[in-house]
Amino acid sequence: MMTPDSTELPPALRARLTARPLWDFALALYAREGVEAACLHLQDDAGLDVCELLWRCWLFHHGLQPADEPAGLDEIRRWQQEVTTPLRRLRRTLKAEAATRPAVAALRRTLQRAELAAERETLTRLEALTADCRPISLPSADPGLKEHLADYLQLQKKSHLSALQRLEGSLDPSRGPR
Repeated sequence: MMTPDSTELPPALRARLTARPLWDFALALYAREGVEAACLHLQDDAGLDVCELLWRCWLFHHGLQPADEPAGLDEIRRWQQEVTTPLRRLRRTLKAEAATRPAVAALRRTLQRAELAAERETLTRLEALTADCRPISLPSADPGLKEHLADYLQLQKKSHLSALQRLEGSLDPSRGPR
């Protein structure tokens, strides 16, 4: 069990986390029915970062949460703001024009691949941050993901809570200790 005083992941926990890397977990979760829409709603309406949200779901899935706000999280958020967000904005801006112009459609696909690569880099950085953020075990009586994240992210709007509920319902309980 991790405690707030832990500075290193125990070998069993490290093995469990590396057995299902964040990227693989994120792809599998995002592909489940309703998860993409829930994540995009939280991104567009609540201003949440989908990669950070998926990271927190991955930790929760393993019965963990960061002990504190990780020191490297600000740098990762900056990466998202300076690299991923502009790529997403450009890709979305070109959507209508790409429907009628093949060259713009090709450019949009290139931007989409670049955006996905930037998100993969973000998830790689978040996974690496896990060892440094001193994750602690969630209490056995801990509420579900919806309550856990709603409290942490200070979400109260009904549509945001519904999106978190969709994420919680999509976590595969057979794949983790929870």
